[in-house]
Amino acid sequence: MWRGAAVRLLRGGGAGRSRAASGAAVAEFRRRLENELENIRGAGTWKSERIIASRQGPHVRLTSGGTGILNFCANNYLGLSSHPEVIRAAVEALEKFGAGLSSVRFICGTQSIHKDLEEKIARFHQREDAILYACCFDANAGIFEALLTPEDAVLSDELNHASIIDGIRLCKANKYRYKHMDMEDLEAKLQDAQKHRLRLVATDGAFSMDGDIAPLREICELAQKYDALVFIDECHATGFLGPNGRGTDELLGVMDKVTIINSTLGKALGGAAGGYTTGPKPLIEFLRQRSRPYLFSNSLPPAVVGCASKALDLLMDSNAIAQSMAAKTQRFRSKMMAAGFTISGKDHPICPVMLGDARLATVMAEDMLDRGIYVIGFSYPVVPKGKARIRVQISAVHSDEDIDRCVEAFIEVGRKHGALP
Repeated sequence: MWRGAAVRLLRGGGAGRSRAASGAAVAEFRRRLENELENIRGAGTWKSERIIASRQGPHVRLTSGGTGILNFCANNYLGLSSHPEVIRAAVEALEKFGAGLSSVRFICGTQSIHKDLEEKIARFHQREDAILYACCFDANAGIFEALLTPEDAVLSDELNHASIIDGIRLCKANKYRYKHMDMEDLEAKLQDAQKHRLRLVATDGAFSMDGDIAPLREICELAQKYDALVFIDECHATGFLGPNGRGTDELLGVMDKVTIINSTLGKALGGAAGGYTTGPKPLIEFLRQRSRPYLFSNSLPPAVVGCASKALDLLMDSNAIAQSMAAKTQRFRSKMMAAGFTISGKDHPICPVMLGDARLATVMAEDMLDRGIYVIGFSYPVVPKGKARIRVQISAVHSDEDIDRCVEAFIEVGRKHGALP
């Protein structure tokens, strides 16, 4: 009996010491995180989340107060996030097909609407087939690791989106990084990569932080010269670049030279969620067998599929919405540059107002909100140090008056904080 009591005592003491050790580890963990958070605040790069109490659109209402706030920082390029037909299609899909599938695609998670949407995406991009993902981050995480081996090479623009960078990190291919849109450097890297079995050039079609468009004609020429494939991420191009909104490959006339396209349903095409890969049918079939995010993630919810499908219908029925973007973009860019601001990129509705200093970008964005304009300052690590900016995004549903009001607020705030003379 005494032996059992002794064992229980020892066990209890051990548990007590273990809990104490665990408590010390948690305390140290918390201290380190709090110090790091304080450093972020001190550097002026803290990212707050404003809470919207209305639908997404050119005018929003915030819980912090104020109605009719002009929103100039959404990826809602075509204004379809709250389009009545898109919403109605989502509701109808929800009622007919349910809230979700509770399954991955290959078990019991594929409905007719998933296959219909994949066929529609392929037809829109004039490709052979398409595969859906929960988001384009997953599409980028799922393609390089599945497709490329240690015998292959991937050549990536240094300013590619984080999802492309992370996706490439997962693969075992030989990795080359070329200078941003620098074709001489890309050619040198392609020459060095000739010793590898397969060469894949990976680039954003439109770069989300700078608003510039990849030189796809030149990239495709080099790819043809050095027997490489071309991959583009079209998240900030699908729906509004090119005569029919098909993206940068249509804009630059190289649709037949780009092998693989990854893009999103969560920006111009309804704004809900979802991503996809479209390209040769054997590639899509291979991804269904080997792409880990596809194999181990739930199917897209029916409501998301419904609204994305309707957004594509609207876009394929008429290119009028997509074509309206150019004049609105030019209006904002020309007025801002005439006022003395530096606007990065060219002819893209992403219009980064370059400020350099992270604190300046943050305080100017806050003052813009006080004037009824919703914009966000971007700083490290989202953009390189010393290149802080306020990223403005033009939507097809912004009126000329909305754009002029935004410019006027920028001029007023810029003068207040010394960003303008």
